[in-house]
Amino acid sequence: MTDTTTTPGTPHTPGTRRTSGTPHTPGTRRTSARPTTTAAPRTTARARVVSLGRAELTLLVRNKAALTYALLLPGSLTLSMTTFTSDIDLDKAGLSLATLVLPGSLGLALILAVYMNLVGVYVIRREELVLKRLRAGELTDPEILAGAALPAVLMGLVQCVLMVAAVGPSLDAPMPKAPHLAVLGVAAGLALMVALAAATAVYTKTAESAQLTPMPVMLVSMLASGLFVPLDVMPDRVAAVCAWAPMTPVIDLLRAGWTGGMGAGEVLKALATAAAWTALAGWTVRRRFPWEPRR
Repeated sequence: MTDTTTTPGTPHTPGTRRTSGTPHTPGTRRTSARPTTTAAPRTTARARVVSLGRAELTLLVRNKAALTYALLLPGSLTLSMTTFTSDIDLDKAGLSLATLVLPGSLGLALILAVYMNLVGVYVIRREELVLKRLRAGELTDPEILAGAALPAVLMGLVQCVLMVAAVGPSLDAPMPKAPHLAVLGVAAGLALMVALAAATAVYTKTAESAQLTPMPVMLVSMLASGLFVPLDVMPDRVAAVCAWAPMTPVIDLLRAGWTGGMGAGEVLKALATAAAWTALAGWTVRRRFPWEPRR
């Protein structure tokens, strides 16, 4: 009796042997299918920054003291500065109380909610070795700094909106005559405050000293940038020096958003001055920012 093979789907007859699959022919080598592995897709820079920013935002919300400080202090200082500015000759500067205080309150929100808060964030994350561990992953250095700054930037924007909604009606402020200039001022101020915060963190050794090292920039910004004292009422030599303060171009743009009295050349000069300070702070961060605690 001959021994033959049958393929699946054919009836089995006595004396035959059932096999499965394709019959093996001499001279060929049977191969088995191997599972193929695919590499995990690389994330985009935007996704990495947003993910890090979401984690920082969670930490900020849990820190009730820092959140309250950033949200309530600008408003309370604005109210106190309103009484201080009552003795200023605003007619000489061509301003009203509303067009002086409201743009100044936005600048104050940028300083306190973004700059002051972010210096501590950078220093504390460095002391906790968070920045060092992040550098060992896929994140680049600019992405790490940007992700850590994202909640502060968001809080600064929210604070600016709250200031316009609260301070504007209370002072009977007029509608902005050039709202695009106010938007440019806020954008330039956010970029400048983030860069200055990182640059200040370069010279801040501990979390405790992070409460003191931002004070010079804050005081210069509040007193010499026209925040609540217009440069037009200052002596000419003092005003000429204060015109080059970091926050002065930002305040000029914010104030011009309500008054509209700013030509194209002045707008370009203000943007160039703010960009120069931002670039200088960024250069300092790129060259000297310490990613590990200083012992």
